Amino acid sequence: MKVTLLSTYHLNGGAGVAATRLHRALRKAGTPSTLLVEQESTPEPGVIGLANGTLGRQWATARFALDRLSFVPYEKDKSVRFHFSPAIVGVNLSGHPAVDQADVLHLHWTNFGFLSLSGLQKLVRSGKPIVWTLHDMWAFTGGCHYARGCMHFRHECGQCPYLRRPGPHDLSNRVFGQKLDILHRADRLHIVTPSRWLAQEALSSRLLGRFPVTTIPNTLDQGVFRPIGKAEAQRRLGLPDTGRPRLLFGSFNTTDPRKGFRYFADALHRLHTRQPTLQPEILVFGKGAAQDAAALPYPTRQLGVLTDDADIVAAYNAADALVVPSLEDNLPNTIVESLACGTPVVGFRTGGIPELIGHTQTGYLSAIGSADELADGLAFVLNHPTPSELRQQARQFAQHHLAEDVVAQAHLRLYQTLLHS
Repeated sequence: MKVTLLSTYHLNGGAGVAATRLHRALRKAGTPSTLLVEQESTPEPGVIGLANGTLGRQWATARFALDRLSFVPYEKDKSVRFHFSPAIVGVNLSGHPAVDQADVLHLHWTNFGFLSLSGLQKLVRSGKPIVWTLHDMWAFTGGCHYARGCMHFRHECGQCPYLRRPGPHDLSNRVFGQKLDILHRADRLHIVTPSRWLAQEALSSRLLGRFPVTTIPNTLDQGVFRPIGKAEAQRRLGLPDTGRPRLLFGSFNTTDPRKGFRYFADALHRLHTRQPTLQPEILVFGKGAAQDAAALPYPTRQLGVLTDDADIVAAYNAADALVVPSLEDNLPNTIVESLACGTPVVGFRTGGIPELIGHTQTGYLSAIGSADELADGLAFVLNHPTPSELRQQARQFAQHHLAEDVVAQAHLRLYQTLLHS
């Protein structure tokens, strides 16, 4: 059985990393897996990039630019530019050798000029079994990646809050109609969601409500993402042993309002007022705004964008807790990675996050948008009488639920079912 995974990105962004980790897990399980991406981040067995050579990379950049420019006339403002994808621009992948030779096609996140709606239509019409892992809500909306409370996707998109001139027949309504037409002809499509929350959202939608949905979490190599000594982690990152506890915050883009940095900042100020003798140090990784971190009431260290797994592992192990105050999220890789490293997590009770954090067992869950409860969570982990117990429980959860063999076998069973249906 040959499987081809399709993903815009290889090792960039949460969805690209998740697709790559599944590809590696499938190959370890003995399955001939191919990962077809826009451009390889680095050479890797089974990974094929479309953008080969200088000209190929230029075309990839042009497709990305055209894809984003196609939305600019419609966007409400610049803040939503990367939060809505019309999927007008893309590559025709239906004739690619990796697609032709596959017994099963497995779509992941394919936006930003990689797979257009017309390209999706060609794949659906190929008649091959298709598994589609959702990394956000785009597959069942009129173009937005997260609905932010809007429920139009349950019936028909229109009056879109992301658009400059929302109306009953706006861009979101037209994209929704195109998807409806494509999916009406899909008879060998199976949806996978990393979280039960996203499964429920997909099943409530008009576009995907009739398709079977299976929840399978993201995985990772737990021989790489594992507990290491705090002293070793500090040396790796060049951090001094200050004796202070450390809190870690980060994402692919820490300035994204959906990631909730302002709630983290508010919670820290509340913690400082309540327990002035508690003096944690804050570690921030990802694309962050230094001026925002500078306004925090505690010493802050910017770790920058971490791309080496060893550095990422060190960051989790150097921290006493990871803080994930996302307002809307699927199954964040940061939480998966942190738990595998044995680092407890504090976050909001939203999206798929409660499926990863066992309240007071592997971290702390706060009411969404409550900086006050988030401060309670920070105090809980920083004052915990036996932090080693929290760390052990976090690691055990990852081993039991997120291991490569567990996740790979769940996918292989699904592929076999589709092939024989």
